[in-house]
Amino acid sequence: MARSEWGSKIGFILAASGSAVGLGAIWKFPYVAGQNGGGAFLLVYLAITFSIGVAMLLAEMVIGRAAGLSAVGAFRTLAGPAWAWVGRMGLLCIFTIFSFYSVIGGWTLMYIGEALSGAALAKDTAYLGQHFTSLIADPVNSIAYLIAFVGLTAAIVVGGVQKGIESVSKVLMPLLFVLMLVLIARALTLPGAMEGVMWFVTPDWSKVNDSMFIDALGLACFSLSVGCGTMIAYGSYLGRDIQLGGAAVWVAALAVIACLLAGLMVLPAVFAFGMDPAAGPGLTFITMPAVFASMPGGQFFAVAFFCLLLVAALTSSISMLEPIVSFLIDEFHWSRKTAVIVSLCAVILAAIPAALSFGIWSDAKLFNRTTFELMDYLASNLLLPLGGMASAICVGWVIWQRSSAEITQQDTRAPWLPVFRLTSAVVAPALIAWVFVKGL
Repeated sequence: MARSEWGSKIGFILAASGSAVGLGAIWKFPYVAGQNGGGAFLLVYLAITFSIGVAMLLAEMVIGRAAGLSAVGAFRTLAGPAWAWVGRMGLLCIFTIFSFYSVIGGWTLMYIGEALSGAALAKDTAYLGQHFTSLIADPVNSIAYLIAFVGLTAAIVVGGVQKGIESVSKVLMPLLFVLMLVLIARALTLPGAMEGVMWFVTPDWSKVNDSMFIDALGLACFSLSVGCGTMIAYGSYLGRDIQLGGAAVWVAALAVIACLLAGLMVLPAVFAFGMDPAAGPGLTFITMPAVFASMPGGQFFAVAFFCLLLVAALTSSISMLEPIVSFLIDEFHWSRKTAVIVSLCAVILAAIPAALSFGIWSDAKLFNRTTFELMDYLASNLLLPLGGMASAICVGWVIWQRSSAEITQQDTRAPWLPVFRLTSAVVAPALIAWVFVKGL
């Protein structure tokens, strides 16, 4: 069977950047920046993204296109049978992430309904916190919405690379940025909003410490979907006419722009209404509804915000399901439809315990963590760092001759090639190892 390919360079870039953007930019970036003092964290994040982040993206694109296979087959073909374990680890990682991520995706769907009815809008954050807790603790609610979210993702992926992922990404990604610009325009007109902008862009160097670097490196590298096989699968659909270096920079740039826009969308509004920018993950589902309840036309902007969040969630969830589907097609020669249905059922079964850990299974803990927390920790602190490190070492040392040939095929000069090798072979593994050790 002939390997599918992206229909165009822009289609690939939008799909890959959609994977990178996701809830990591819209949901996570504003509160992580808030917890790390704003401007200084922003500069550290930018520096890491355009060095380590781009190198890791490029490394995985190289592996994917060179082999023309998903992660397991790609590592086995290029580096030998012993390296197939790296691909399997990435597969386990992305399956784990998608399983608990679909719970948050379900919350996003749920909150679109809450915003439409006005139930989620109130100025009392204590009430909003209780409302949020009661919603996600309801087992029927949580499971129904996560199934709907996974089903929505599967409906897109079953269409294939061009007709499914690429065509939908060409709509969702521009829509994402348009919605963000609308919400930014509204946020910046609020009294006191510029205080939030200044806090966001003005560095406070006293906030720079080990913890900030760990957060910035984790957010920059791991929200770019490296270390779990996503970019290997996406790279395997790349045609030979696309320059890999330029594509990697574009993907990283769009992810950074989305994070910057998310900061400008959320933080000025938070400051305008005297909220806490370091409120944590609840910034999205508790603090922001309070902000919307305090502004004229708040319900409209609340609905727009949660629709935006759903778009961001889908652009990432598509990229999580595709490597699993691609593996089943490559390894077992299943049809895409069969692979999608099996993957959908497996993810739902794994996601249900994560959803119930906010309700009836909240007291069921292992290593003092709920099921949701354990899945998050396993993927983010263990599997992703190990996968990213292995990919970098593979490209920088084991298959360097093949890697450099793959890059220079369309970019014959590539004067940055020695820097890329140094970053892949030495810098990225060392920094990721540091994050891994600190995470433990």
